[in-house]
Amino acid sequence: MTRRVVVVGDAMLDVVVRALAPLAPASDTPSRVRVGRGGAAANLAVAIVTADPGLDVVYVAAVGDDAAGEMFRRELDESGVSSRLELRRGDTGVVVALVGADGERSMMTDRGVNAQLSLEHVRAVLDEGVDHLHVSGYTVLDEASRGLVPELLGQARRRGATTSVDVCSAGPLREVGASVFVEAASAATMLFANEEEALELSGCREVERALADLAGQWDEVVVTRGARGAMVRRGETTISEPAVAGDAVDTTGAGDCATGTYLAARLGGAELSTSLKRAMRAAALVVEGLGSRGQSRL
Repeated sequence: MTRRVVVVGDAMLDVVVRALAPLAPASDTPSRVRVGRGGAAANLAVAIVTADPGLDVVYVAAVGDDAAGEMFRRELDESGVSSRLELRRGDTGVVVALVGADGERSMMTDRGVNAQLSLEHVRAVLDEGVDHLHVSGYTVLDEASRGLVPELLGQARRRGATTSVDVCSAGPLREVGASVFVEAASAATMLFANEEEALELSGCREVERALADLAGQWDEVVVTRGARGAMVRRGETTISEPAVAGDAVDTTGAGDCATGTYLAARLGGAELSTSLKRAMRAAALVVEGLGSRGQSRL
């Protein structure tokens, strides 16, 4: 039977900007700009189905009654992910990513109606069947939607499904507090974080200690480290994998792609090491292009 993966996250329109000259205050700066479907968890969902087209991947989010919501729905459906979007009156979320010369980015985010996603809407999707549930960290980090998380994780596990959560962003995590995040996401089977998020969440100063600490809370923990690759720990087993070398144009979406690819591999029965290798190869393709899917090369 086809395995069903449900991903709960934000519906976002991405506006990615890379300046081609020094910023000219109060004037024009030549830039490369790309607009399209974004959302960290949506990128992750697309990565899952790309890595394993045999999985039935369903994306659950709230969209506004606007053109951005329609664009999000259309582009997500075209990617092979089934969209189950709850329509709300208001604006679909938008994130503006400013990309530096080194490929790193700063993001300005407006979540729009994402926090209005209802428990009833998600529960109806879970009632149709679920083998794995992934919940975006942005759902945990926002007080308006945080209450959904323990309930959804509990419902999925009662249905016999595995579950996962990714941290998503270190800044909001610092504002919310690590203990609040842990309490909301503790029922998940797997945790995904980048190195900065892992250090913040664990309170440790070294990534190896952070990984061990977090593995005491979650069954399986993956920590991505950018150009230094990634690490995974399950039980007493720790595996590291270097990043795949390449030219970094924009790191937007690389972590999401790595997480989705890793999840697809693990759900397909791959070992930890194999799953991590696949994740690193997939992430390398993303950073070579502009935008969260690496779709435009400079």
